[in-house]
Amino acid sequence: MTRASVTFLLTPLVLGATGRIGRALRYRWGPEAALWQTRRAQSGAHWQVFDPLAQPETLVQAARAAGQILCLAGAVPGRGGDLALNIHLAEAAVRAGAEAGVRVVLISSAAVYGAGQGALSEDTPLSPANPYGAAKADMEAQACALAAELGVEVSVLRIGNIAGFDAILGGWKPGFRLDQFKDGRTPRRSYIGVLTLADVIAALMEAPNLPDVLNIAQPGPIEMGALLQAAGRDFATVPAPDAAIAEVALDLGRLSGFLAPKMQLHVAGPVQMVAEMALLEPHIKEDPRR
Repeated sequence: MTRASVTFLLTPLVLGATGRIGRALRYRWGPEAALWQTRRAQSGAHWQVFDPLAQPETLVQAARAAGQILCLAGAVPGRGGDLALNIHLAEAAVRAGAEAGVRVVLISSAAVYGAGQGALSEDTPLSPANPYGAAKADMEAQACALAAELGVEVSVLRIGNIAGFDAILGGWKPGFRLDQFKDGRTPRRSYIGVLTLADVIAALMEAPNLPDVLNIAQPGPIEMGALLQAAGRDFATVPAPDAAIAEVALDLGRLSGFLAPKMQLHVAGPVQMVAEMALLEPHIKEDPRR
């Protein structure tokens, strides 16, 4: 999967660009494709150094210089951050979008659906099952309410598991164990490869208009055991408890239909997803100055 070179009609201002998704986009798109926000100086070009919450005027100026805002910024599970930052940063992006007259694309998570079963569409009622999912659901609600009040175009992208950034492949350690159901399979979830994710987001940022909400993943849920096997990672299995959910799958009809004129979403494959992460990994080492 060769590196893409992307040119946008409206340059994105990427908030939270030093996080894992931001670094994946910067690698895949090329540094010149966007303005990349960071709170501390980074190596390379096209960085915008400011704090979106403490420097709202600078955020507005950067949004005007760009043409649209992609908000990746926020706290993630397992790193001890304040999950309320997801709300504050999204609202800051929306206010900047209002001042600059640009649209805002907010990154959310399939965690807002919780343990829902069946094909989860964008219209499925949200039922988050953990604090991160609840924080993202609150972020969506409050940011979209503010956008309606201020007249800002906002689109929310609910991303499924990202292979390599997830708790399974990304969180693997020796002695790792997976639930195994009576049919012999391990849990199945909607996944997307890291470089495929970058390509999908690029296609969306190139579009003049976006749906209000889009699920983001590749077709076909992936068995977690198959993903670890493709990566050559050993694991043990334990009988799945009664409360365990065998499959959580996103309905991708809206996304596939929207992308159809631009790109085809390929069925998810563990080998390809592992290869994408292996290609990206050397380029996303965190800067020690962060």
